[in-house]
Amino acid sequence: MLKGFRDFILRGNVVDLAVAVVVGAAFGAIVTALVADIITPLIGAVAHKPDFSYLVLEINGSKIKFGDFLNALISFLLIAASVYFLVVVPLNTLLNKFKKPVPATPPSTKACPECLSDIPAAAKRCPHCTQPVA
Repeated sequence: MLKGFRDFILRGNVVDLAVAVVVGAAFGAIVTALVADIITPLIGAVAHKPDFSYLVLEINGSKIKFGDFLNALISFLLIAASVYFLVVVPLNTLLNKFKKPVPATPPSTKACPECLSDIPAAAKRCPHCTQPVA
């Protein structure tokens, strides 16, 4: 029973997943810091407001804080753009440089020299005009 559990834990998928979770959490902290400490203050400098939390709509004594929603939406878009432009695009470029070209497959058909119809490449006689094919 314990041997089976040990084999399960040491299986490549589980270890890879554990490493991915740890690295993902660390990377999430980096991206959050980038957005919160660099990109959002730049937007605040342009808009002359640090965030949109001051935007509140009051209806019958209820406060609808759509400014907080805008903050969350902008934060999400900034994080998604940061991940895309700082990780995905460079990684795809790097992987494309190392990608091996796919070898061309030989054609499966050839043209009959007499009737010009397509015939299998291994054929010795055309099925349409019955002429021998070299």
